[in-house]
Amino acid sequence: MWKKMLSAALLSVALFSTTVSAAPAGNDNYQNRYKHVQLLGINDFHGQLDIYQDIDGRQAGGAEYLAAYLKQYEKDNKNTLLVHAGDAVGASSPVSSLLQDEPTIDILNKLGFDIGTVGNHEFDEGVEEMNRLIYGGEHEQTGDFEGASFPYTVANVVDEDTGEHILPPYVTKKVNGMPIGFVGVVTTETQNSVLPSGIKGLSFTDETEAINNAVQQLKDQGVQSIVVLAHVPASSDQDGSKPSGDVVEFAPQIDDEVDVIFGGHNHDYANTVIDGKLIVQSYSSGTAFSDVDLMIDPKTKDIVSKEAKIVTTYHDQIEPDETVANMVDTYEADIQDLVDEVIANASEPITSIQDDSGESALGNLVADSHRAAMVTDFAFMNPGGIRADLDEGPITWGELYTMLPFGNNLVEMTLTGEQIKAVLEQQWEGDSTHILQISGLQYTWDDEAPVGNRVLEISDSEGNPIDLEQPYTVTVNNFLAEGGDGFTVLTDGADEVAGPLALDAMIEYLEGMEGEVDAPDEVDRIRVE
Repeated sequence: MWKKMLSAALLSVALFSTTVSAAPAGNDNYQNRYKHVQLLGINDFHGQLDIYQDIDGRQAGGAEYLAAYLKQYEKDNKNTLLVHAGDAVGASSPVSSLLQDEPTIDILNKLGFDIGTVGNHEFDEGVEEMNRLIYGGEHEQTGDFEGASFPYTVANVVDEDTGEHILPPYVTKKVNGMPIGFVGVVTTETQNSVLPSGIKGLSFTDETEAINNAVQQLKDQGVQSIVVLAHVPASSDQDGSKPSGDVVEFAPQIDDEVDVIFGGHNHDYANTVIDGKLIVQSYSSGTAFSDVDLMIDPKTKDIVSKEAKIVTTYHDQIEPDETVANMVDTYEADIQDLVDEVIANASEPITSIQDDSGESALGNLVADSHRAAMVTDFAFMNPGGIRADLDEGPITWGELYTMLPFGNNLVEMTLTGEQIKAVLEQQWEGDSTHILQISGLQYTWDDEAPVGNRVLEISDSEGNPIDLEQPYTVTVNNFLAEGGDGFTVLTDGADEVAGPLALDAMIEYLEGMEGEVDAPDEVDRIRVE
């Protein structure tokens, strides 16, 4: 079985339980009167069916281990719903992505997931392909697919022409006789993090307003137990302190009938209570899941108590689920020869960890491969497009695909020196910072200067200052060329020429190296004052 081990030092081994109770613990009447419902949730699975992570020397993750844990917890409470908070697919392992992510949906179906929402990566190949995975349909590469056996919801994505939601804004499930309303939302940052062509004609509306509108409709139908599936960032320390993220900020503005919010997108830990609302998030890639236990009053149909713990899917605590393991083996067999092909050999680990300036060794290597493929003066690479590091030793096709999974093409364009400076200034605009990985270029930026005036001197790799009026050739991928990550200046590039896939350019670059692959010698391409 083809496996890749990833380091996850930031993931925690600790569990934390947050409880908000409407009656004293241990009160027998309280326990007998209310109905117990269990929600088991994941977020940001990203089709990591065959990916294990090392957490403090213990392995976690992998579809067969996640399945074993979820089945064990379901066995302990028959009144259980399985939910996911988006990015179930996208940036996936080859075992899923090379088969159009159908294997991931198949496994979620097999596990009996009950409801999900969309993340930004569900839009990677456009709405039509997203709908095919949800509702079923035919693909030219994989044939007919039945789709997800569970419903999806998203309340804040609408068709600009019709004003209609692209998916139901809420879904109601009945468990243990109690109706529970689920409202889905996706971060509005999606409009800057997905190929513009993939979300053309869609509007991403304010998450808070969308949630409250859906909640009001549920309340009008008599639904009092309401849960939000939010592919929106949240985090906290393991004791619930230091809560942060967009979910934490908008929780007080959400209708108080909402009791639980599942977060996502930032791949972090969250288990905290804000404004009486329990907020959870369980890292990413199947390395953990959120176990939320609810008590519902059968008279009022309202949630009166909730508690949660984040459970890490350690391999040494459980036997893998045989059925799911066999499914993954079958998918792997279909792609084995391709993913095992050795392309080169790395003399050392080459990582995408960025230093204080924003530069990374792997980012430099990827940008160099892009510039070499198109033979341009400079190259820019978005750091979010690099999804895994290169380990020391053999570099396989599968590792490179996992590193660059989006299928982006390279694009050559011409920009003036003034436009290049404007592109660099856009790194700090918007809600988050995106430090581009660069090749053929070097510059210094001032971390205390106002946005729009942070970039100081810019030169080529030989130290020659960039002439603001001179035209230069630049390589980017088509995500950036279409203004992805907010780099709208790149949409004004002249004389565009389409190039090869970024992955193919990387493979050709590595194959052309003599001897082992090292991290690029040239460092300090980016300096910060």
